[in-house]
Formats: sequence, structure tokens, C-alpha cells
Amino acid sequence: MSDAALAPEPWTVHLLGLISPILAISGNLMGGFYTLAGVLFIWVVSPILDILFGESKDPRPPRESGTPFETLLWVHGTLHFVMLASFVYFASGEGITKWLLAASLSTGLVAAASAIVTAHELGHKRPRSPGWRLARALLFSINYTHFTTEHNHNHHKNVATDKDPASATYEQGIWSFWLTTIPGQFLSSVSVHNRKGRTGLKNPSWRGLFLQLLAIGILVSLHMSGSAWAAPVLIGWLVVSGIAILTLEYVNYIRHWGLRREDNGRFEEGHAWNTEARWSRWSLLELTRHSDHHLHASVPFWKLRPYPNAPSLPSGYYACWWPCLIPPLWRRMMRGRAPSI
Repeated sequence: MSDAALAPEPWTVHLLGLISPILAISGNLMGGFYTLAGVLFIWVVSPILDILFGESKDPRPPRESGTPFETLLWVHGTLHFVMLASFVYFASGEGITKWLLAASLSTGLVAAASAIVTAHELGHKRPRSPGWRLARALLFSINYTHFTTEHNHNHHKNVATDKDPASATYEQGIWSFWLTTIPGQFLSSVSVHNRKGRTGLKNPSWRGLFLQLLAIGILVSLHMSGSAWAAPVLIGWLVVSGIAILTLEYVNYIRHWGLRREDNGRFEEGHAWNTEARWSRWSLLELTRHSDHHLHASVPFWKLRPYPNAPSLPSGYYACWWPCLIPPLWRRMMRGRAPSI
């Protein structure tokens, strides 16, 4: 069916992505078992919704008006900081308990979407614009300040090649990928700035790491001076950041796993995995239309187009999570879904 025969979906479907931060905020404020709300929604309910909502057999064309989508990005960013504030409130009163871990996991999982997915989109804005600055603040809040540099200046340039630490090879399982991609991307971002003559603390990647360590050091100092709330807040913040980063890199893993350009040739639609799974598309701001994002990096998410002939994941991002954690099962599920795999 041609685009002309279909109308774009209403922008309101993307409001579904606000469910998870609202649940996490509510859980942090209510405490106890309710702190598991984000975990249960993202790790249990959302994979089921991915399957129940299914994929669009006739993909809808992109939208033209961007006003509601621009607003939505700022709503996500604002809710993220409200969520962090609710987490600090909970952690400072809870102490180091099992519910602190639950709240940290919930907040971190939601931050992977409301903070990192939002920052990913805003990171393509003009440098030092309000949206770009919001992206920087979001990334600092989960201790991944170098992401925009690495994503824009290395990943987009070298995706699906060995020069890109965010492009997993066929042989890599998710566990080994996590161990290599996180330090690899940081060092790559350092190199980007070094090539521009920005070394030492003039290098934004080193400066960002220094500011993160400074914030951690302040919390350690407060704990040592007798502030009972500092330790649970610090431990919780590190867990929040860790789970958000691991979730982001899981997404990087499944978006390019096993796909390689021949002789480092031109990027084509077949060098990224896509999916038209409705729940993942709606709640993750069209992150799943990944080929078009690499072919047209400056195009905002609401204008991304589907590529029916691109390699397709077996399901949405949420439903792929659990199989991906078992590399032999993941390889079996993915076999035959791309010419080279």
C-alpha cells in the first residue's frame, strides 16, 4: 500500500511513552512495593504489549507538523528531572534497603527512555541551542555526558564498521558487548575532541567525567561528615545511571548487531535493524525506524520513514530484551533475517 493511501498516525499515540515516568514517580513517592512499578512495566508489561500491539503491516507515513513533538521532548525531559527528585526524596528517607534497589532499577529503566532517548533526539539540535543544552543536562544526570559527541561524530560516521564501538559484530553477545562498548565509546569521544586540539580538561569528555566524579566526591564527603541520606542517594544514583546506560547500550546492540558494510562502503538501509512494532515505536519516539535516522541524521523523529526492505527485528525493543540476554537464543531468533546472517 502506498503512502498516499494512508494517513499519518495521530501524534497522541506518543503520549503513551509518558506512562513509565509517571509510574516511576508515583512509585518513588509511595514507597515499598510500589517502587517496583517501573521495573514491572518495562520488563514485564511492555514486552507483552509489544507482542499484543503487533507490527504495522502497512507502515504509516511520517508527520509534517512538529510542534506537539517538540513539546513532548521537553515534557519527557522535565518529567525525568521530577522523577530524579522523587527518587532522591525516597532514597534519603529509605536508607539502604531492598526497596532502594527496586526504586533505583525502576528509575534507571525509565531514565533510559525519558533521559537518553530524549537526549539522543535533542543532541542533534544546533549546538548551544536550548534543546541541545537540555540534552547535556539529561546526560549528566545519568553520568553519560560523552554520548552526544560519540553518537554524532563517530557512530554516525563509522556505523556498521569496526571503527564504531557501538556496532556489535555477529560473534558478540550482549554481555561482552557491554564490556567493550562503554569504555570504547568514551575513549572514542575523547579522541574526537583531541583531534580538534581540545586536550586535558579542555576536552569536554574529560571535563564531563571530572564533573561527575566531583558530584560523587561531594556525596561521599557528606556521608563521611555524618549525613545519613548521602550514602543511599549516592548508591541509588549510581545504580540508576548504570541501568540506564546498560539499557541504552542494549538498544545500540540490537540496532546494528551482525550488520557490516562491505569494504567500509556507503551506509545503506540494510545496515540497521528496524521494526514497526507499534508499542516500541509509540513509546520510544520512533527510535525503531533506525535506517532513516542514519540516512538522514538531521531529520526529527516524527519525520522518520519506514524502510520495508531493511532487516527487521523479530519484535519490538521491549520484547527482544529477554531473548537478547541469552546469546544462543538470540542468534537462533535472528538467523535468516538478514542476507549475511
